[in-house]
Amino acid sequence: MTVADNVPAPRRLLLVSVPRTASNLFLKILNIQNQPNLLTSQKGGYFFYPAFMKVTHEGYLAKRPEDWSDADIEAVQGAFQSCTDDLEEHGARAREEGKMLFTKEHAFWFASPAIDQSAIAGRDALELSKKLRISTPAYGSDQSFSPSNKTILSDEYLRSWQMAFIIRHPALAWPSMYRAMKKIAAEGFIDEDGLQGASRTNMDLRYSRMLYDWCLEQPDVPTPPPVIDAHDLITTPQVVLKFCEQTGLDKSVVQFEWDQNDATKSKNLAPADPNANTAEHDRQKRSASIMLSSLLGSKGVIKDKAPANLDIAAEAAKWKVEFGEEAAQMLEKAVWDSMPDYEYLKSKRITA
Repeated sequence: MTVADNVPAPRRLLLVSVPRTASNLFLKILNIQNQPNLLTSQKGGYFFYPAFMKVTHEGYLAKRPEDWSDADIEAVQGAFQSCTDDLEEHGARAREEGKMLFTKEHAFWFASPAIDQSAIAGRDALELSKKLRISTPAYGSDQSFSPSNKTILSDEYLRSWQMAFIIRHPALAWPSMYRAMKKIAAEGFIDEDGLQGASRTNMDLRYSRMLYDWCLEQPDVPTPPPVIDAHDLITTPQVVLKFCEQTGLDKSVVQFEWDQNDATKSKNLAPADPNANTAEHDRQKRSASIMLSSLLGSKGVIKDKAPANLDIAAEAAKWKVEFGEEAAQMLEKAVWDSMPDYEYLKSKRITA
């Protein structure tokens, strides 16, 4: 680990996910809250959720890099800094208690908000990315950002984590995401523009792939990061035990069945913005209950959530019936666009 001499190299595990990849189910199987030598948040991570909410719900992604004001930069950089500070406070507690620190974060949540602009906006986007970067002085006074690092966190900081990844076939993940977002929209929590925007933002595996490839470039990473495919998680439980072996988690507390009342407690895995007002907090909790509905209603792993074979064209025909022509076309494009990244990461996955 490349960390300042006065900071002991902590044992830290970062599970990188995207929505609807069965990541909450994975945490339930790992029994993450009852891992004896691990410290995490009540929600198993989601430290960067407040920054994600600020960036996506306040219109920053729609702004061209040259249109960001100094106040915009200060607000967004401050949100990311606050999230990182909160994570580091948990890290300090973990060191004091001699435990591993664990967090699960969606890859897009700590990617630079200028990443999608960099290909078309050139220098303006690169300069904006630099201004949004986070300060983590404990990890060195001269921190670097390699070309493949598209996050707001330095190479030195990222190297303080062991990373792991969870993926799922886009033809399952993306319609599941859209279905859940439509339910949230029906509750009045987002409008049609928000539905489309949230769908496009989250239906993407390239952020995960970029971070995986960044890991492979690091000279002090002895083995490739472990990758779990949701299909294997559901159909081949042995991969979970291998994951524990590779990450230092305790296999003895892993579970594949649970009491339904206990599953209801998993709603605490849902993200929430601690700075939100009461009405917003309620909205977030109700949205989370929609996103977690399958897990909350379960007593264990549901095998039919992992069909053996997927024909994307046949699935697209179903989406047309369920969602309409326009949404089905959007979903099909998102699936095909994501397939190269999915197949690449799938080829790296843990197998039984």
